[in-house]
Amino acid sequence: MTGLRWGILATGGIAHSFASDLRTAGLDLVAVGSRSQASADAFAAEFSIPRAHASYEALVADPDVDIIYVSTPHPMHHAGAKLALENGKHVLVEKAFTLNQSEAEDLQRIASERGLLAMEAMWTRYLPHMVRIREIIAAGALGEIRAVSADHTQLLPSDPTHRLNALELGGGALLDLGIYPVSFIWDILGAPETIQATARLGETGADAEVATIMTHAGGALSTSLSSSRAAGPNVAAIIGTDARIEIDRVWYVPTSFRVVAPDGSIREEYVSEVDGRGMQYQALAAERLVRAGLLEGDILPLAESVAIMGTLDEIRAQIGVRYPSEERADG
Repeated sequence: MTGLRWGILATGGIAHSFASDLRTAGLDLVAVGSRSQASADAFAAEFSIPRAHASYEALVADPDVDIIYVSTPHPMHHAGAKLALENGKHVLVEKAFTLNQSEAEDLQRIASERGLLAMEAMWTRYLPHMVRIREIIAAGALGEIRAVSADHTQLLPSDPTHRLNALELGGGALLDLGIYPVSFIWDILGAPETIQATARLGETGADAEVATIMTHAGGALSTSLSSSRAAGPNVAAIIGTDARIEIDRVWYVPTSFRVVAPDGSIREEYVSEVDGRGMQYQALAAERLVRAGLLEGDILPLAESVAIMGTLDEIRAQIGVRYPSEERADG
């Protein structure tokens, strides 16, 4: 097998970006599934996809599909990924991986039992500038890392009926935006040892702004800010005893960064040169893992995605946000 045959489950905005980047990378996109034939047909026509299915069930039953990208809203990630896994398909699941840690653990179990790849589509981790940043850290160029900070702040619709503000759809800044800085902090500093979170809730009870302070191994500190009601700098920094890395706006997409010495001199400058948005790098990583017979990689192991969902659960517990499906599950 020289490449996997991709299917896309759901046809929202993020699916369009992903499909475009798959085409940019020359990957084999063979099928799409939607809840309506018209939507599937329109998406297939836009990206020259040979098969358009009028249901998710038909997509996962397609024998010519090897791996499925799940791009539904957050509360449907678990069901869509489970459906694909139970039909023998590898999955790349949009971030946040699921609605909560319990759902993530269930997908982890199913993938393990069936010997399939289940991977979170945290595409930022696979971008070339993030790969280079990890190389710099591994080489010890920053010394001891003492702090990490990142924000993901956008001015998005405040309409209470918008998906982002609907708790029943996993709405709120945390799962849509906060997952980026939280996952980035995990990537650099590992699991938090303590978590302090505060938030401002919107009219629907969904979180409009969320801030965190976390401690990590060795006493390192991290701070994050996420907002759907105001656009901030969207930059990030990794601060070490020997140097720091300043990642420019917008830090979680292909961008530039510099390594800065304590005296302010520049030790290294990096500028990204990426075709498209950059979502193809995670897809290429998934293909490499499957070809190697591996169920997960070291950039973002499935166990880490599951644990990150636990961090998000704790943040939500502290700010008082619960989703209706969780209330129903508790009876």
